[in-house]
Amino acid sequence: MENFSPQIQADIKAVNAISVVPSILEVICRSTGMGFSAIARVTDEKWICCAVRDEIEFGLDIGGELVLESTICHEIRQSGVGVVIDHVQLDEYFCNHHTPAMYGFQSYISIPIIRKNGEFFGTLCAIDPRPHIVNTPETIGMFKLFAELIAFHLDSMDKLALSEKKLKEERETAELREQFIAILGHDLLNPVGAVLNVAQLLLRIPGDERVKRMANIVQDSAYRMKGLIENILDFARGRLGEGIVLNRKDDEAVEDLLSKILTELRIIWPDRAIETYFNFSVPVNCDGRRIAQLFSNILGNALSHGKKDVPVIVEAFSDTKGLTLSVTNGGNKIPDAVRERLFQPFYRGEVEPHKEGLGLGLYISSEIARAHGGTLKVKSTDAGTCFTLWLPAC
Repeated sequence: MENFSPQIQADIKAVNAISVVPSILEVICRSTGMGFSAIARVTDEKWICCAVRDEIEFGLDIGGELVLESTICHEIRQSGVGVVIDHVQLDEYFCNHHTPAMYGFQSYISIPIIRKNGEFFGTLCAIDPRPHIVNTPETIGMFKLFAELIAFHLDSMDKLALSEKKLKEERETAELREQFIAILGHDLLNPVGAVLNVAQLLLRIPGDERVKRMANIVQDSAYRMKGLIENILDFARGRLGEGIVLNRKDDEAVEDLLSKILTELRIIWPDRAIETYFNFSVPVNCDGRRIAQLFSNILGNALSHGKKDVPVIVEAFSDTKGLTLSVTNGGNKIPDAVRERLFQPFYRGEVEPHKEGLGLGLYISSEIARAHGGTLKVKSTDAGTCFTLWLPAC
């Protein structure tokens, strides 16, 4: 079989992988009395035996070939119609046909095997040197049923092979994902964090104002890079399998976490006024790190896009119903068409050159809210824009 093309070899292997094929061929021989039954792969060039039951020593094994033009199966492939002969000598058409004379049979039945996509695979056939009554509705119906069953199994095996191929590709993708996340998490995020720390240290050391200005620029850039990398990490995890993973605590110190983010952003935006109104009357069940990430995203967005002469208002409170956190900035109304797409990944709307980003921050923030069973909504008017997070109590 090594001489066959990979496709023909695969077809022979597929037929022999169907566990019921030997039983089908045995039932055919026993029910018809014929001594030879086979499944043939018939192409426009070849006739190849894929499976066989030979009780008459016809001499054809799996992988055996017949000259295509010498077979009736060649004609069946062209017409798509099966052929049934009880007694060759008494048949008006086949009594002088070259095939029975060449192979020495008197009874013959061959039914096409048609795949679901309409492809002619081959035939399910039987022959015998003696006459047999096979041209009956029962026998023809049995052959058609078996041919359909074989085609069904072949189609199912193709689907299984395709699924296994996709599964293998998904596994390879998962491995690449892990490598990608590892690179982002270590090779990029850690050095950026180090740069950010050094810049903050330089800002605390008395010295040349020029150095401080440069350190402030480095800090600003490093902070934005850190946020971009974290957002890409979360986007990769979310789209490639893991989603937003939460580590919830029953009594998360949300106020302390928000205050830390406020301190960081006030350093980066020293000229911007931020007013805060907090009232945490009950503990909050949430993932504090994720809520801090969300808050950093929406507050950074407000500072970046809001009017510089209008304070950013941050309000947060908790009660028995849950947590509410809102960030409001002054500025022009967000167009409805833009607002409807704000939480889509990589959508940035119309941005000024110095405010460019990947457009992942708000998407990641909305995913964090959703992972908590909450919502992140935006309301925009001529007076300003407000993002509101709502997390229900657990």
